[in-house]
Amino acid sequence: MSQMLSPDLSAIEIRCYFVRKRNCLLVRGRFGPLYMDYYLHLMQHGIKHPDKLDQMLKDGLTGVALHLASRPHDEGCAWTINLHDPLLNIFVTGATIPGRVTGRLFTEDVKDTGKSLFIAQTTRTHMQNRQSMIEFQGNDVLAAVEQFYTQSEQRLTRIFRLEDEDFVQISAEPDADEEWLAGLTDADILTLDEAEHLTLLETRSYVFDCGCTAERMFPMLSRLNEEDLGYIFEDGSATITCPRCAAIFRTPKSDFDEWKSRQTS
Repeated sequence: MSQMLSPDLSAIEIRCYFVRKRNCLLVRGRFGPLYMDYYLHLMQHGIKHPDKLDQMLKDGLTGVALHLASRPHDEGCAWTINLHDPLLNIFVTGATIPGRVTGRLFTEDVKDTGKSLFIAQTTRTHMQNRQSMIEFQGNDVLAAVEQFYTQSEQRLTRIFRLEDEDFVQISAEPDADEEWLAGLTDADILTLDEAEHLTLLETRSYVFDCGCTAERMFPMLSRLNEEDLGYIFEDGSATITCPRCAAIFRTPKSDFDEWKSRQTS
């Protein structure tokens, strides 16, 4: 996720605050513009999700963006949320430099383990990659993110869904007032800036974008044998689906052959 972002994308701002005397980190953002680009992406590639699954993927995108905003700038992450009922995988990923999130649903050939799993992979510059996995209950994606924080990150975190696609995440920092955090309601969040002392730490921007191109899929094709490549390019072109955002590319074999020749020259 290192390429420049398109100026046509609609960036959202996520503001990060420290809740003084409560020792909690609050991040919040209004996700409408990001959702709009997500829907434009679906339309462009002819993708249609049932309403329930569509909302679950949007919640995954929201959760990963709020998470990234609360983490170091050079950290990236990828979450696979494997649900038992309904049986599907929600995949979301992103980074802060540049501020980009993307994701997709997998509804076919999904492994059913009889339970729901949250698998998180974290990357950070000059540090070893980390992976953690937890089992969670229910099929509420944002509740699954909260359970991930409690079990894997080992800190209490609450996520609130407000009107106008506004979301707030509050996480416990060292010496946090966890009783206060656990007792917060939606009504409390609406008046939090009046009841508590919030200090703005920074503002970060994120867009919905994968950055994929047909050429970025070519390394994946290059690992196939000649027989499989012959099948894929049977009519002279191949249809390639991005594993991260489900974008569909139709590419001629000549483009793939030209890319291969550049790799060996």
